[in-house]
Amino acid sequence: MNAVPTAANTQLLLAVDGVTVDFDGFKALNGFSMTLDRGALRVLIGPNGAGKSTLCDTIIGRVRPTKGSVYFKGEDITHLPEHQIVQRGICRKFQAPGILSSLTVLDNLLIAARSDRRWWRSITAASPAERTRACEVLEQVGLIERRDMLAGELAHGEKQWLEIGMVVATDADLLLLDEPTAGMGPAETNRTAELIHSLLGRHAVLVIDHDMSFVEQLGGRVTVLHQGQFLKEGSVAQIRQDPDVVAVYLGRSEH
Repeated sequence: MNAVPTAANTQLLLAVDGVTVDFDGFKALNGFSMTLDRGALRVLIGPNGAGKSTLCDTIIGRVRPTKGSVYFKGEDITHLPEHQIVQRGICRKFQAPGILSSLTVLDNLLIAARSDRRWWRSITAASPAERTRACEVLEQVGLIERRDMLAGELAHGEKQWLEIGMVVATDADLLLLDEPTAGMGPAETNRTAELIHSLLGRHAVLVIDHDMSFVEQLGGRVTVLHQGQFLKEGSVAQIRQDPDVVAVYLGRSEH
């Protein structure tokens, strides 16, 4: 797959082109390529050790590829520092919530919504526009009534939603969500799928997960990684019925 962006494709946001990540002889990614359009959803699945988190680390600049390139908005960001990649419009949510437990829910959002993220700026009063944006995001993630509660007192699923909200509040063009439903029950998982759908258009979203019921709720295009390599891509129905995917990931055929 040739993922190098061209001037003709104005909808292309992210292109991962032939990326290999080699950790002392172990290839966590091996010639992997994929593309993602502006405002679109992509779900990345694969067994443990397939290279899913390594891919996110490579996109965000935490890991440097041995070969290949990553393009964002047509720019080669492969060797940029992580903070410069974030400034260009990519933000990542990790599996474990990284909220500031001793601050209120609203204060967590206000810090994330800051347009000026220099350290001394983060402790000064938020602007009216930043406060308005933070409240809009809290409404979107369903936590507006919890805004004055300490973040550490939220239920687990609410903490996950708060961190999704913190990622959204950055107004990044690309949101990387690593297992956003980890530890959630069915009702919370369903609500998370609805939340992610509400983000599309304004943001492109790349979701890493292994819960196939959640993947089905998300719908959209699914990319399957196996042993660091691109295996298959298609709809959820196509992926479920693909014999190669069944063999390496799903573990059984669907009837």
